[in-house]
Amino acid sequence: MNMIDSLKAEAAEMVAVRREIHAHPELGFEELRTSELVAKRLTEWGITVHRGLASTGVVGEIKAGSSKRAIGLRADMDALPITEINTFEHASRHPGKMHACGHDGHTAMLLAAGRHLARQRNFDGTVYLIFQPAEEGGGGGREMVREGLFTQFPMDAVFGMHNWPGLPVGSFALSPGPVMASSNEFRILLRGKGAHAAMPNNGLDPVISACQLVQAFQTIITRNKKPIDAGVISVTMVHAGEASNVIPDSCELRGTVRTFTLEVLDLIEQRMREITQHLCAAFGLSHEFEFLRKYPPVINTAQEVQFARQVMAGLVGEQQVLTQEPTMGAEDFSFMLQEKPGAYCFIGNGEGSHRTPGHGEGPCMLHNPSYDFNDALIPLGASYWVKLAETWLAKPV
Repeated sequence: MNMIDSLKAEAAEMVAVRREIHAHPELGFEELRTSELVAKRLTEWGITVHRGLASTGVVGEIKAGSSKRAIGLRADMDALPITEINTFEHASRHPGKMHACGHDGHTAMLLAAGRHLARQRNFDGTVYLIFQPAEEGGGGGREMVREGLFTQFPMDAVFGMHNWPGLPVGSFALSPGPVMASSNEFRILLRGKGAHAAMPNNGLDPVISACQLVQAFQTIITRNKKPIDAGVISVTMVHAGEASNVIPDSCELRGTVRTFTLEVLDLIEQRMREITQHLCAAFGLSHEFEFLRKYPPVINTAQEVQFARQVMAGLVGEQQVLTQEPTMGAEDFSFMLQEKPGAYCFIGNGEGSHRTPGHGEGPCMLHNPSYDFNDALIPLGASYWVKLAETWLAKPV
Protein backbone atom coordinates (compact mmCIF):
# COMPACT_ATOMS: atom_id res chain seq x y z
CA MET A 1 0.00 0.00 0.00
CA ASN A 2 1.25 3.45 -0.94
CA MET A 3 0.30 5.33 2.21
CA ILE A 4 1.73 8.74 3.17
CA ASP A 5 4.80 8.23 5.36
CA SER A 6 4.00 10.94 7.90
CA LEU A 7 0.50 9.52 8.43
CA LYS A 8 1.99 6.10 9.13
CA ALA A 9 4.53 7.63 11.51
CA GLU A 10 1.85 9.51 13.45
CA ALA A 11 -0.68 6.69 13.45
CA ALA A 12 -0.24 5.83 17.14
CA GLU A 13 -1.30 9.32 18.19
CA MET A 14 -4.45 9.18 16.08
CA VAL A 15 -5.23 5.68 17.34
CA ALA A 16 -5.19 7.16 20.85
CA VAL A 17 -7.59 9.88 19.72
CA ARG A 18 -9.88 7.28 18.15
CA ARG A 19 -9.93 5.20 21.30
CA GLU A 20 -10.63 8.23 23.46
CA ILE A 21 -13.68 8.99 21.33
CA HIS A 22 -14.71 5.33 21.48
CA ALA A 23 -14.55 5.35 25.27
CA HIS A 24 -16.80 8.42 25.45
CA PRO A 25 -19.61 7.83 22.94
CA GLU A 26 -22.32 10.45 22.45
CA LEU A 27 -25.66 10.10 20.69
CA GLY A 28 -26.97 12.29 17.89
CA PHE A 29 -26.93 16.06 18.54
CA GLU A 30 -25.29 15.34 21.92
CA GLU A 31 -21.71 15.18 20.61
CA LEU A 32 -20.50 18.02 22.83
CA ARG A 33 -17.32 16.34 24.04
CA THR A 34 -16.50 14.94 20.61
CA SER A 35 -17.05 18.21 18.76
CA GLU A 36 -14.96 20.02 21.38
CA LEU A 37 -12.14 17.52 20.85
CA VAL A 38 -12.37 17.96 17.08
CA ALA A 39 -12.45 21.75 17.24
CA LYS A 40 -9.54 21.87 19.69
CA ARG A 41 -7.35 19.67 17.50
CA LEU A 42 -8.16 21.58 14.34
CA THR A 43 -7.39 24.89 16.03
CA GLU A 44 -4.06 23.57 17.30
CA TRP A 45 -3.11 22.71 13.72
CA GLY A 46 -3.91 26.18 12.40
CA ILE A 47 -7.18 25.21 10.74
CA THR A 48 -10.03 27.72 10.72
CA VAL A 49 -12.92 26.25 12.70
CA HIS A 50 -16.65 26.89 12.26
CA ARG A 51 -19.08 25.50 14.80
CA GLY A 52 -22.83 25.38 15.34
CA LEU A 53 -24.27 23.86 12.16
CA ALA A 54 -26.78 21.21 13.22
CA SER A 55 -26.00 22.12 16.83
CA THR A 56 -22.80 20.09 17.33
CA GLY A 57 -21.40 20.06 13.79
CA VAL A 58 -17.86 21.25 13.09
CA VAL A 59 -16.41 22.45 9.78
CA GLY A 60 -12.67 22.93 9.33
CA GLU A 61 -11.48 25.22 6.54
CA ILE A 62 -8.02 24.86 4.99
CA LYS A 63 -7.01 27.30 2.24
CA ALA A 64 -3.96 27.38 0.00
CA GLY A 65 -3.16 29.35 -3.14
CA SER A 66 -5.67 31.59 -4.89
CA SER A 67 -8.12 29.22 -6.57
CA LYS A 68 -11.78 29.46 -5.67
CA ARG A 69 -12.26 25.71 -6.19
CA ALA A 70 -13.18 23.69 -3.11
CA ILE A 71 -13.82 20.11 -2.03
CA GLY A 72 -15.69 18.76 0.99
CA LEU A 73 -14.67 15.68 3.01
CA ARG A 74 -17.22 14.36 5.50
CA ALA A 75 -17.02 12.18 8.62
CA ASP A 76 -19.80 11.35 11.09
CA MET A 77 -19.30 11.62 14.87
CA ASP A 78 -22.28 10.10 16.69
CA ALA A 79 -22.64 6.78 18.50
CA LEU A 80 -25.51 4.29 18.83
CA PRO A 81 -27.87 3.50 21.75
CA ILE A 82 -26.24 0.09 22.29
CA THR A 83 -24.64 -1.33 25.44
CA GLU A 84 -21.11 -2.46 24.56
CA ILE A 85 -20.09 -5.96 25.69
CA ASN A 86 -16.38 -5.49 24.97
CA THR A 87 -14.16 -5.18 28.05
CA PHE A 88 -10.91 -3.88 26.57
CA GLU A 89 -9.44 -0.67 27.94
CA HIS A 90 -11.10 1.70 25.48
CA ALA A 91 -14.59 0.18 25.76
CA SER A 92 -17.49 2.56 26.30
CA ARG A 93 -17.67 4.10 29.75
CA HIS A 94 -21.32 5.01 29.27
CA PRO A 95 -23.79 2.10 29.45
CA GLY A 96 -26.36 2.24 26.67
CA LYS A 97 -24.06 4.19 24.33
CA MET A 98 -21.47 2.71 21.99
CA HIS A 99 -19.48 3.46 18.85
CA ALA A 100 -20.77 0.32 17.15
CA CYS A 101 -20.55 1.70 13.62
CA GLY A 102 -17.03 3.10 13.50
CA HIS A 103 -17.80 6.81 13.53
CA ASP A 104 -14.98 7.19 16.03
CA GLY A 105 -12.63 5.86 13.35
CA HIS A 106 -14.16 8.04 10.64
CA THR A 107 -13.54 11.09 12.80
CA ALA A 108 -9.95 10.05 13.51
CA MET A 109 -9.19 9.45 9.81
CA LEU A 110 -10.46 12.90 8.82
CA LEU A 111 -8.59 14.55 11.70
CA ALA A 112 -5.37 12.89 10.60
CA ALA A 113 -5.93 14.02 7.03
CA GLY A 114 -6.74 17.56 8.16
CA ARG A 115 -3.48 17.88 10.09
CA HIS A 116 -1.44 16.74 7.08
CA LEU A 117 -3.30 19.01 4.66
CA ALA A 118 -2.88 22.01 6.97
CA ARG A 119 0.82 21.29 7.45
CA GLN A 120 1.69 20.75 3.77
CA ARG A 121 -0.96 22.84 1.95
CA ASN A 122 0.08 21.12 -1.26
CA PHE A 123 -2.96 22.24 -3.22
CA ASP A 124 -4.60 25.30 -4.75
CA GLY A 125 -8.04 26.00 -3.36
CA THR A 126 -10.00 25.09 -0.23
CA VAL A 127 -10.57 21.84 1.63
CA TYR A 128 -13.57 21.70 3.95
CA LEU A 129 -13.49 19.08 6.69
CA ILE A 130 -17.10 18.30 7.61
CA PHE A 131 -17.61 16.63 11.00
CA GLN A 132 -21.29 15.77 11.04
CA PRO A 133 -23.49 14.90 14.04
CA ALA A 134 -26.50 12.59 14.23
CA GLU A 135 -26.10 10.28 11.26
CA GLU A 136 -27.75 7.39 13.12
CA GLY A 137 -31.36 8.33 12.48
CA GLY A 138 -31.18 11.98 13.51
CA GLY A 139 -30.61 13.37 10.03
CA GLY A 140 -27.63 15.50 10.96
CA GLY A 141 -26.60 15.66 7.31
CA ARG A 142 -30.01 17.02 6.37
CA GLU A 143 -29.80 19.63 9.14
CA MET A 144 -26.32 20.79 8.11
CA VAL A 145 -27.58 21.29 4.56
CA ARG A 146 -30.73 23.08 5.77
CA GLU A 147 -28.68 25.40 7.95
CA GLY A 148 -26.43 26.48 5.09
CA LEU A 149 -23.52 24.06 4.78
CA PHE A 150 -23.15 24.63 1.04
CA THR A 151 -23.99 28.33 1.08
CA GLN A 152 -21.57 29.17 3.89
CA PHE A 153 -18.93 26.83 2.49
CA PRO A 154 -19.27 26.69 -1.31
CA MET A 155 -17.70 23.52 -2.67
CA ASP A 156 -17.60 21.81 -6.03
CA ALA A 157 -18.06 18.25 -4.74
CA VAL A 158 -18.41 16.34 -1.48
CA PHE A 159 -17.09 12.89 -0.54
CA GLY A 160 -17.87 10.44 2.26
CA MET A 161 -16.39 7.17 3.51
CA HIS A 162 -17.54 4.34 5.79
CA ASN A 163 -15.67 1.33 7.12
CA TRP A 164 -17.12 -1.98 5.95
CA PRO A 165 -16.63 -5.25 7.88
CA GLY A 166 -16.08 -8.21 5.61
CA LEU A 167 -14.07 -6.24 3.06
CA PRO A 168 -10.34 -6.98 3.37
CA VAL A 169 -8.12 -4.41 5.02
CA GLY A 170 -6.26 -2.60 2.27
CA SER A 171 -9.25 -2.49 -0.06
CA PHE A 172 -11.89 0.05 -1.04
CA ALA A 173 -15.26 -0.41 -2.72
CA LEU A 174 -16.91 2.22 -4.87
CA SER A 175 -19.53 2.29 -7.66
CA PRO A 176 -21.64 4.88 -9.50
CA GLY A 177 -25.38 5.18 -8.99
CA PRO A 178 -27.41 4.06 -5.96
CA VAL A 179 -25.24 2.38 -3.32
CA MET A 180 -27.42 2.74 -0.21
CA ALA A 181 -31.19 2.71 0.04
CA SER A 182 -33.72 5.24 1.16
CA SER A 183 -34.96 4.73 4.71
CA ASN A 184 -38.64 5.31 5.49
CA GLU A 185 -40.97 4.39 8.35
CA PHE A 186 -44.71 3.80 8.48
CA ARG A 187 -47.33 3.57 11.22
CA ILE A 188 -50.83 2.21 10.57
CA LEU A 189 -53.54 2.14 13.20
CA LEU A 190 -56.60 -0.05 12.48
CA ARG A 191 -59.66 0.78 14.58
CA GLY A 192 -62.42 -1.78 15.01
CA LYS A 193 -64.80 -2.73 17.79
CA GLY A 194 -63.80 -4.82 20.77
CA ALA A 195 -65.74 -7.90 21.79
CA HIS A 196 -65.52 -11.14 23.75
CA ALA A 197 -63.25 -13.58 21.91
CA ALA A 198 -66.00 -16.23 22.15
CA MET A 199 -68.47 -13.92 20.38
CA PRO A 200 -66.50 -12.28 17.56
CA ASN A 201 -69.70 -11.54 15.66
CA ASN A 202 -70.37 -8.75 18.16
CA GLY A 203 -67.24 -6.85 17.21
CA LEU A 204 -65.03 -5.71 14.32
CA ASP A 205 -61.73 -7.55 14.66
CA PRO A 206 -58.73 -5.34 13.67
CA VAL A 207 -56.22 -8.15 14.22
CA ILE A 208 -57.42 -10.42 11.42
CA SER A 209 -57.55 -7.40 9.12
CA ALA A 210 -53.98 -6.46 10.12
CA CYS A 211 -52.82 -9.98 9.24
CA GLN A 212 -54.31 -9.67 5.79
CA LEU A 213 -52.79 -6.21 5.40
CA VAL A 214 -49.30 -7.49 6.18
CA GLN A 215 -49.63 -10.14 3.50
CA ALA A 216 -51.20 -7.77 0.99
CA PHE A 217 -48.27 -5.38 1.25
CA GLN A 218 -45.97 -8.03 -0.18
CA THR A 219 -48.00 -8.05 -3.39
CA ILE A 220 -46.70 -4.52 -3.97
CA ILE A 221 -43.19 -5.94 -4.11
CA THR A 222 -44.09 -8.95 -6.26
CA ARG A 223 -46.91 -7.63 -8.45
CA ASN A 224 -46.83 -3.82 -8.62
CA LYS A 225 -43.21 -2.77 -9.05
CA LYS A 226 -40.93 -4.05 -11.78
CA PRO A 227 -39.09 -7.22 -10.72
CA ILE A 228 -35.72 -5.61 -11.54
CA ASP A 229 -36.38 -2.63 -9.22
CA ALA A 230 -35.26 -3.17 -5.63
CA GLY A 231 -37.68 -2.56 -2.79
CA VAL A 232 -38.33 -3.94 0.69
CA ILE A 233 -41.41 -3.60 2.91
CA SER A 234 -40.88 -4.94 6.42
CA VAL A 235 -43.63 -4.89 9.03
CA THR A 236 -41.54 -5.09 12.19
CA MET A 237 -44.05 -4.34 14.96
CA VAL A 238 -47.63 -5.49 15.59
CA HIS A 239 -49.27 -4.16 18.75
CA ALA A 240 -52.75 -5.27 19.80
CA GLY A 241 -54.69 -6.54 22.76
CA GLU A 242 -54.16 -7.05 26.48
CA ALA A 243 -56.03 -10.29 27.21
CA SER A 244 -56.26 -13.61 25.42
CA ASN A 245 -60.06 -13.71 25.58
CA VAL A 246 -60.72 -10.17 24.32
CA ILE A 247 -60.83 -8.96 20.73
CA PRO A 248 -59.13 -5.54 20.94
CA ASP A 249 -60.49 -2.26 19.68
CA SER A 250 -57.39 -1.49 17.67
CA CYS A 251 -54.20 -2.90 16.16
CA GLU A 252 -51.09 -0.92 15.25
CA LEU A 253 -48.54 -1.87 12.60
CA ARG A 254 -45.11 -0.28 12.23
CA GLY A 255 -42.23 -0.97 9.90
CA THR A 256 -39.85 0.28 7.24
CA VAL A 257 -39.67 0.68 3.48
CA ARG A 258 -36.35 0.67 1.60
CA THR A 259 -35.78 1.54 -2.07
CA PHE A 260 -32.94 2.68 -4.33
CA THR A 261 -35.06 5.17 -6.28
CA LEU A 262 -37.65 7.76 -5.38
CA GLU A 263 -39.91 6.49 -8.19
CA VAL A 264 -40.20 3.06 -6.56
CA LEU A 265 -40.69 4.72 -3.18
CA ASP A 266 -43.56 6.81 -4.57
CA LEU A 267 -45.20 3.67 -5.95
CA ILE A 268 -44.87 1.73 -2.70
CA GLU A 269 -46.25 4.53 -0.55
CA GLN A 270 -49.20 5.08 -2.89
CA ARG A 271 -50.09 1.39 -3.02
CA MET A 272 -49.74 0.95 0.74
CA ARG A 273 -52.16 3.82 1.27
CA GLU A 274 -54.65 2.43 -1.27
CA ILE A 275 -54.54 -1.13 0.05
CA THR A 276 -54.97 0.07 3.65
CA GLN A 277 -57.89 2.31 2.71
CA HIS A 278 -59.78 -0.30 0.71
CA LEU A 279 -59.11 -3.24 3.00
CA CYS A 280 -60.35 -1.26 6.00
CA ALA A 281 -63.44 -0.19 4.05
CA ALA A 282 -64.12 -3.81 3.15
CA PHE A 283 -64.01 -4.89 6.81
CA GLY A 284 -65.78 -1.86 8.25
CA LEU A 285 -62.72 -0.44 10.04
CA SER A 286 -61.41 3.08 10.32
CA HIS A 287 -57.69 3.76 10.15
CA GLU A 288 -54.77 6.17 10.47
CA PHE A 289 -51.89 5.98 7.99
CA GLU A 290 -48.56 7.73 8.53
CA PHE A 291 -45.58 7.46 6.18
CA LEU A 292 -42.35 9.20 7.17
CA ARG A 293 -39.65 9.68 4.56
CA LYS A 294 -36.39 9.80 6.50
CA TYR A 295 -33.27 9.35 4.33
CA PRO A 296 -33.23 9.38 0.51
CA PRO A 297 -31.00 6.90 -1.33
CA VAL A 298 -27.26 7.53 -1.57
CA ILE A 299 -26.59 8.05 -5.28
CA ASN A 300 -22.97 8.45 -6.37
CA THR A 301 -22.23 10.55 -9.44
CA ALA A 302 -20.29 8.77 -12.17
CA GLN A 303 -17.57 11.36 -12.80
CA GLU A 304 -16.66 11.66 -9.12
CA VAL A 305 -16.64 7.88 -8.73
CA GLN A 306 -14.23 7.48 -11.62
CA PHE A 307 -11.97 10.15 -10.16
CA ALA A 308 -12.01 8.64 -6.65
CA ARG A 309 -11.30 5.14 -7.98
CA GLN A 310 -8.15 6.43 -9.66
CA VAL A 311 -6.99 7.92 -6.36
CA MET A 312 -7.72 4.65 -4.56
CA ALA A 313 -5.85 2.64 -7.19
CA GLY A 314 -2.79 4.79 -6.59
CA LEU A 315 -2.91 3.81 -2.92
CA VAL A 316 -3.80 0.11 -2.95
CA GLY A 317 -3.65 -1.00 -6.59
CA GLU A 318 -6.51 -1.44 -9.05
CA GLN A 319 -7.25 -5.01 -7.92
CA GLN A 320 -8.05 -3.76 -4.42
CA VAL A 321 -10.58 -1.18 -5.63
CA LEU A 322 -13.68 -3.35 -5.62
CA THR A 323 -17.20 -2.99 -6.93
CA GLN A 324 -19.42 -1.52 -4.24
CA GLU A 325 -22.37 -3.84 -3.80
CA PRO A 326 -25.48 -1.76 -3.02
CA THR A 327 -26.92 -2.28 0.45
CA MET A 328 -30.41 -1.68 1.80
CA GLY A 329 -28.87 0.16 4.73
CA ALA A 330 -29.30 3.94 4.70
CA GLU A 331 -27.04 6.95 5.21
CA ASP A 332 -27.85 10.64 5.53
CA PHE A 333 -24.84 11.59 3.41
CA SER A 334 -27.57 11.23 0.78
CA PHE A 335 -28.79 14.75 1.62
CA MET A 336 -25.38 16.16 0.72
CA LEU A 337 -25.30 14.20 -2.55
CA GLN A 338 -28.71 15.64 -3.43
CA GLU A 339 -27.08 19.07 -3.44
CA LYS A 340 -23.58 18.37 -4.75
CA PRO A 341 -21.85 15.81 -6.97
CA GLY A 342 -19.73 13.34 -5.06
CA ALA A 343 -19.07 9.76 -4.02
CA TYR A 344 -19.55 7.64 -0.93
CA CYS A 345 -17.16 4.71 -0.60
CA PHE A 346 -16.44 1.77 1.69
CA ILE A 347 -13.03 1.07 3.20
CA GLY A 348 -12.37 -2.53 4.25
CA ASN A 349 -12.51 -3.15 8.02
CA GLY A 350 -11.55 -6.84 7.80
CA GLU A 351 -13.16 -9.82 9.51
CA GLY A 352 -12.53 -8.83 13.12
CA SER A 353 -9.10 -10.37 13.77
CA HIS A 354 -7.82 -6.91 14.75
CA ARG A 355 -9.82 -6.87 17.99
CA THR A 356 -7.71 -6.95 21.12
CA PRO A 357 -8.37 -9.37 24.00
CA GLY A 358 -11.54 -8.45 25.80
CA HIS A 359 -13.81 -8.22 22.80
CA GLY A 360 -17.26 -9.69 23.21
CA GLU A 361 -18.49 -12.86 21.62
CA GLY A 362 -19.93 -12.44 18.20
CA PRO A 363 -18.88 -11.04 14.83
CA CYS A 364 -17.28 -7.67 14.34
CA MET A 365 -20.22 -6.35 12.34
CA LEU A 366 -21.76 -2.89 12.25
CA HIS A 367 -24.33 -2.18 14.97
CA ASN A 368 -23.09 -5.19 16.95
CA PRO A 369 -22.22 -4.84 20.68
CA SER A 370 -18.87 -6.60 20.08
CA TYR A 371 -17.82 -4.35 17.18
CA ASP A 372 -14.61 -2.31 17.19
CA PHE A 373 -13.07 -0.15 14.47
CA ASN A 374 -9.84 -1.43 12.93
CA ASP A 375 -7.14 1.12 13.79
CA ALA A 376 -4.99 -0.06 10.87
CA LEU A 377 -7.39 1.87 8.64
CA ILE A 378 -6.53 5.29 10.06
CA PRO A 379 -3.37 6.02 8.01
CA LEU A 380 -4.89 4.42 4.90
CA GLY A 381 -8.18 6.31 5.14
CA ALA A 382 -6.35 9.55 5.92
CA SER A 383 -4.02 8.99 2.94
CA TYR A 384 -7.09 8.59 0.72
CA TRP A 385 -8.56 11.86 1.98
CA VAL A 386 -5.28 13.71 1.46
CA LYS A 387 -4.63 12.35 -2.02
CA LEU A 388 -8.25 12.89 -3.03
CA ALA A 389 -8.20 16.55 -1.97
CA GLU A 390 -4.77 17.33 -3.39
CA THR A 391 -5.49 15.64 -6.72
CA TRP A 392 -8.96 17.15 -7.01
CA LEU A 393 -7.63 20.68 -6.48
CA ALA A 394 -4.79 20.06 -8.95
CA LYS A 395 -6.87 18.69 -11.82
CA PRO A 396 -7.86 20.89 -14.77
CA VAL A 397 -11.23 22.59 -14.52
